[in-house]
Amino acid sequence: MIVSHDLERRVIVIRVNQQSLWYRPDPSGEDAHIYVHMKAVYILTLKKGGGKGQDGWIGAAQKFLHGDGSKSKGTTLSSVKAETAMDQVIMQKPHELLAATLSEEMAAVNTLIRTRMASEHAPRIPEVTAHLVEAGGKRLRPMLTLAAARLCGYEGDNHVKLAATVEFIHTATLLHDDVVDESGQRRGRPTANLLWDNKSSVLVGDYLFARSFQLMVETGSLRVLDILANAAATIAEGEVLQMTAATDLKTDEAIYLQVVRGKTAALFSAATEVGGVIAGVDEDRVKALFDYGDALGIAFQIADDLLDYQGDSKTTGKNVGDDFRERKLTLPVIKAVAQATEDERAFWTRTIEKGRQEDGDLEQALSLMNKYGTLDATRRDAIAWADKAKEAISTLPDHPIRQMLHDLADYVVARLH
Repeated sequence: MIVSHDLERRVIVIRVNQQSLWYRPDPSGEDAHIYVHMKAVYILTLKKGGGKGQDGWIGAAQKFLHGDGSKSKGTTLSSVKAETAMDQVIMQKPHELLAATLSEEMAAVNTLIRTRMASEHAPRIPEVTAHLVEAGGKRLRPMLTLAAARLCGYEGDNHVKLAATVEFIHTATLLHDDVVDESGQRRGRPTANLLWDNKSSVLVGDYLFARSFQLMVETGSLRVLDILANAAATIAEGEVLQMTAATDLKTDEAIYLQVVRGKTAALFSAATEVGGVIAGVDEDRVKALFDYGDALGIAFQIADDLLDYQGDSKTTGKNVGDDFRERKLTLPVIKAVAQATEDERAFWTRTIEKGRQEDGDLEQALSLMNKYGTLDATRRDAIAWADKAKEAISTLPDHPIRQMLHDLADYVVARLH
């Protein structure tokens, strides 16, 4: 393996053995380039036209090179160091690679979040907010805004304000959701409403919504304000619809999709759309970014709902069957109810609509879902939406960020295999 710098500070890896690259089951590219942008690293296959799944599938990489920025040609790393670097590349997940590439901008977003969640007169506001904001999480939604703006060539700083706006809206909805759902745990930690009280959670959520609108206004774009305000309204509408539809066996896949578009996809699509709007690109590109966020958000939520029945609790942070115990009609159950016999429908009526659950009911629910293949059908739906997300951005300019977004869509559903 030979690694060298060229005049554009790209690092070239020649004839890399890619047998174990990333999570793809059938990698076959032989030659690759690693491009360094802003201290982050990106891998792009050179083997064009090699068939479906071979063109542009290699993901991005973390910041594994910390050189002095030498522009001289011929700088060579030992094969041991190069292989170590590639090991680090292989272990990275798409959202981690995106975070590495956007690290400087994300640091600015985090600083802005901490500044704007402060309150001179009500110290409980930063206490409650910090508990949730500092709890970790992927910060996927603000990263999508930054990524969309970078992909569109934006060079200002308003995308940082918009990314913070998106995170404030998301955090506010989480605070409110935990109150509505009477949740006691989020991301492995006690919820704010449990540590403080429901009133504090609701009011701090309101404060964050207000802060988000201040940030929107500071960008000076009425269109951005319109997009994010509509997203906030759609999220609330989706939550109210879910509250009424979650335990109603008449809820079908169309209503489920409407709920998902409201509670999850609306903020994903707004996050990507405003990145394009602030960059001033044409309407076709803005629409492509919106469609990507919409499809990604739907795939993300369907995958999350499926993992509730067949995921690893250590990975998901939830116990298998939590949605069933909470009487939530998600897609695997909706599909099973649609095919149920009279006796099976009586089971769903008792457990979901009336909430009279007994020992062994979860196992019976899983048995019915397996009987009709609804878990597999749900997985196929999630993959189809991920494919739509990738297709949406296929017409955007060839750019490392575009490949990262492509790989992110794959990763959302890769955990379902």
